[in-house]
Amino acid sequence: MAEMRAGWKANALAGLGGIAFGALAVGGYHVLRTPDRAATEAVVRDYILDHGEILQQSVDRMHHRAASAAASEHRAALETPFHGAWAGAANADVVLVEFFDYACGFCRKSNADLDRLLKEDPKLKIVWREWPILGPDSEAAAKVSLAAAAVGRFKPFHDALFAAGRPTETVIAEASADTGVTGEGETADSRAELARNMDLFRPLNTAGTPTFVVGDQVLEGAVGYDALKQAIMAARARS
Repeated sequence: MAEMRAGWKANALAGLGGIAFGALAVGGYHVLRTPDRAATEAVVRDYILDHGEILQQSVDRMHHRAASAAASEHRAALETPFHGAWAGAANADVVLVEFFDYACGFCRKSNADLDRLLKEDPKLKIVWREWPILGPDSEAAAKVSLAAAAVGRFKPFHDALFAAGRPTETVIAEASADTGVTGEGETADSRAELARNMDLFRPLNTAGTPTFVVGDQVLEGAVGYDALKQAIMAARARS
């Protein structure tokens, strides 16, 4: 991921010349009228140095465009849940996808926001995609979670585990018992799902969990209820 972002940054640098040249109309237009390349490059360089925020803005814009394109390209796969790993309207007009990790405190925090959205919006569907990247506890929790999804017990297990705190072996076992989930071993089906999630997550080029996808919008981190609601409204307006 870091390599991909570095590539985008290099591309952004290459494109900044055009941005800076447009700004030369204010302070250096006369330079463009001469064949003095060195002078022109000096003006461009000075402009970039004086307006360094343009570089980050350019990189951010390229990042969001690439993520949006990936979300749009893989939208059908992103919105297709693993068995019962979803909640809300079966025939929803907007689908919100979350890549999450049970050991992620920000994912735990976001769970209440998602429940609120589900309660308020009868046309919304949420699809959860396992992305266990924070160690063995995350991986163990994901295996049981996928087993819960396979038998239609995903949401009760999901909520119970997040409510209990960090997914230690004991906590996972207690959440399993409390929600009637018996399977916890890795299966060919669950391995395929985790591989699928990796393939879907990588093109989004986000830093970690939680990552939300709503239509062609990608939101990184615990962005909160308001930002998620706005993304849902924007997706609904475009549909």
